[in-house]
Amino acid sequence: MKNKEQNLADHLEELRRRIILTLLAFIAFLIISFIFVQDIYQWLIRDLNGKLAILGPSDILWVYMMIAAVFAIAATIPVAAYQTWRFVAPALNPEESKVTLRFIPGLFLLFILGISFGYFVLFPIVLGFLTTLSAGQFETMFTAEKYFRFMINLTLPFGFLFEMPLIVMFLTRLGILNPIRLAKARRISYFCLIVISVLITPPDLISDVLVIVPLLVLYEVSVSLSRIVYRKKLLQEAALENHGVAESGQSYS
Repeated sequence: MKNKEQNLADHLEELRRRIILTLLAFIAFLIISFIFVQDIYQWLIRDLNGKLAILGPSDILWVYMMIAAVFAIAATIPVAAYQTWRFVAPALNPEESKVTLRFIPGLFLLFILGISFGYFVLFPIVLGFLTTLSAGQFETMFTAEKYFRFMINLTLPFGFLFEMPLIVMFLTRLGILNPIRLAKARRISYFCLIVISVLITPPDLISDVLVIVPLLVLYEVSVSLSRIVYRKKLLQEAALENHGVAESGQSYS
């Protein structure tokens, strides 16, 4: 019993250390991002006609912190993934440990790809559509806080959602998921993705459709990749089993 309690305490201490290292990395990246935040801000508003308004002196600080935080999150993802790998690595066999480590760069690249899709593709379409609705009817004026909150709410979730295929591949490789389960869960998964898309987009049908379609495509891509990984995993297991049977036959002979 004492050994179990000691092992649990060691695991919790290791988990605490990994979390602290991840938080320290996030703080370091946040400071670095904040140093260059004015340049980032100018780049993000390069296509706007005129300047954004602020309603109070604290608004601009809040906007700068929000922008810096997004860049810090992106930079921290590989660090967090590596610390997670270091925590679970003792419980994995050498092959699983090697495969898991290979997924870390993909998490970062897919996060950047998701944010890029949200910012360069989705955000201009939705913003242009909503601006068109107000043309000739209202005097349009954007505040910095509203503008960047809208931008981040529309782009940041895609950074995490675009990691879905890689996470599904990883869980399939570990045997936690398989394409059969994913296919059976298609209806409830579609429903959850539709709810997510409605929550992160403005309340209009076009914006919802523009988000729903990519999410459903991502899910189907995840199912297809899971099928490929699962088939490959079964072939590897069959090859190992045949190799073991062959060695057993040779030892008997």
